[in-house]
Amino acid sequence: MKRILVPTDFSEHAEDALKVAAQIAKKNDSEIIILHTLELPHQTSDAILGGASIPEAIFFMKKANETLDEISAKPYLDGIKITEIAKMDKPSHGIIQISKEYDVNLIIMGSHGSSAIDQLHIGSNTEKVLRNSEIPVLVIKNSTTNFTASEIVFASDFTNETKKPFAKLLEFTKFFDSKINLVTICTPNSFKPTHVIEKAMISFVSEFNLTNYSTHIYNDTNIEKGIINFSNSVNADIIGMCTHGRTGFAHFFNGSISEGLVNHAVKPVITFKI
Repeated sequence: MKRILVPTDFSEHAEDALKVAAQIAKKNDSEIIILHTLELPHQTSDAILGGASIPEAIFFMKKANETLDEISAKPYLDGIKITEIAKMDKPSHGIIQISKEYDVNLIIMGSHGSSAIDQLHIGSNTEKVLRNSEIPVLVIKNSTTNFTASEIVFASDFTNETKKPFAKLLEFTKFFDSKINLVTICTPNSFKPTHVIEKAMISFVSEFNLTNYSTHIYNDTNIEKGIINFSNSVNADIIGMCTHGRTGFAHFFNGSISEGLVNHAVKPVITFKI
């Protein structure tokens, strides 16, 4: 894991993500790229307003770079190679562009809680990154001084389209020697007989060289609650799931389920694009 990208809006939640990135970087000798994007309200090509926006843009860019310098000097980043980037762009577009330009291996984003305003934040920024990023995105919900990934839940229907993102999950688990808890959530609206689910899971697992894993079928009233409740039952450190570039999420996770999971799960969520 050579490079980790941490977008920041200089909030407490963004710093929570940076602290996790620091812990991962120290274990893997990774570089951290700290990105701040500025989208000025008066940014325009209009002949009248365009000239007036230039000094404003220079001012905000200068303040952004000063703040990035302050962040990079934080004690918890000591010994880590840090690259600071401040650029004029829409947040989601800038994050995706920088992740490609710098060949980033992992994006770590801080997330707010589950209030109405926070859900709007998820929809406007974080979910756009989840939907469009070709690389894994780890969403951090709370500050933690001892980040671990010993127990990971991967919830899926274990169809062929989930094999590619699962392979990416395996690459991630190698850095943490994780146990993978494979689970299918069975609900009244998505019921399948046990023998059908077990057959699909056995076939899925047979294509990977897995050693430290377990398979589960968990019943609940809906998929989102099932994933959260199962993750709590096995004391998971991270919840893993697939995303789909066209619709936002794979059919196993429709838009409302996935957004709800990222919003409501207290545990970190890591996504892998199909």
